[in-house]
Amino acid sequence: MKLDPQRALIAYSGALTAVVIGVMVSGAVQGVGPARFTEIDVQRINVREPDGTLRMVISNQTSFPEIPYRGREIPHPGRDTAGMLFMNEEGTEVGGLIFGGKDQDGVRSSGGSLTFDGYEQDQTVQLMGSQRGQRRVSGLVVTDRPEEPIDYAVLERLEGLSPEAQQAAMVSANMGGSQRAFLGRQGSGASELVLRDAGGKARLVLSVAADGAARIAFMDEAGRTTRVVTPEDDQP
Repeated sequence: MKLDPQRALIAYSGALTAVVIGVMVSGAVQGVGPARFTEIDVQRINVREPDGTLRMVISNQTSFPEIPYRGREIPHPGRDTAGMLFMNEEGTEVGGLIFGGKDQDGVRSSGGSLTFDGYEQDQTVQLMGSQRGQRRVSGLVVTDRPEEPIDYAVLERLEGLSPEAQQAAMVSANMGGSQRAFLGRQGSGASELVLRDAGGKARLVLSVAADGAARIAFMDEAGRTTRVVTPEDDQP
């Protein structure tokens, strides 16, 4: 049988290509060297430890995870966003970066939030900005959370409950908290530093209104203003 040189060359090229592809795939699977891309188009990226523990997720809104908890996901009572989620060494959520915004029926909204959580708890520090129509709020928020971890078993039973029952269940699951401090821009247009007691009641407010009026206000445990200091008080 006479060997056709052209067909032999084609066969050789095909075999060589297959070998090269095999080596590349094997290297990628075994983690030999980084893969390099100019651009990728994905819906979700999972970053894991060598043992498979999930440490970070970058995702669109559709594929965004629920609440990662020790390697599994617990239903979230109201998360509908895109962004990044961070997990600790045990595979439990410890914070995230989320964002969104749209123009719906002529009402423009926008928002973003970077949060840091306590151990198996909700956010204790938040850098946020939000807009809905003409109302805009942005700032740094510090929140106290219960010492006990969230009872994730309760969260798994929220589906089908009324909003009121869900709220009560979330409180019983140690998902409550009290805001202790806010520094930023309020919806009124004023820039404020608000310091609160352990019960979440404002006790000291340093404020500069949009028109430049400055004041310091002190409140009692009932929320009543007991003293106000303004620049005019220093006038002779």
